[in-house]
Amino acid sequence: MADVTLYHNPNCSTSRKALDILRGLEVDFEVVQYLKSPPDRRTLESVVRKLEDPAADLVRHDSHFKELGLDQADYETPRQVVDLLLEHPRLMQRPVLVRDGHAIIGRPLERVAPFVK
Repeated sequence: MADVTLYHNPNCSTSRKALDILRGLEVDFEVVQYLKSPPDRRTLESVVRKLEDPAADLVRHDSHFKELGLDQADYETPRQVVDLLLEHPRLMQRPVLVRDGHAIIGRPLERVAPFVK
């Protein structure tokens, strides 16, 4: 089993840069392309429990969020976040890194290396 799991979107430049950082470190990691293989409820609940950031930060409030007519205030609790990401995995913030029972959103990128060391 890998030391670090990276929830990755190859279309995202920040996510690609996080992947490059991991490749440059001596760490065993697994890449999960969450749009090709969306995490199930159990996995998302686990990530949210481990997240050092507020659960609501896991939701991207981008143009797709707005196109869907969603309201940020409706997605603040862990359960609301998980339910939303199950329905719309594209709204998951990226990159997300999980290690040793902890998880972070890799934004800004300066968070990545210290988290995996």
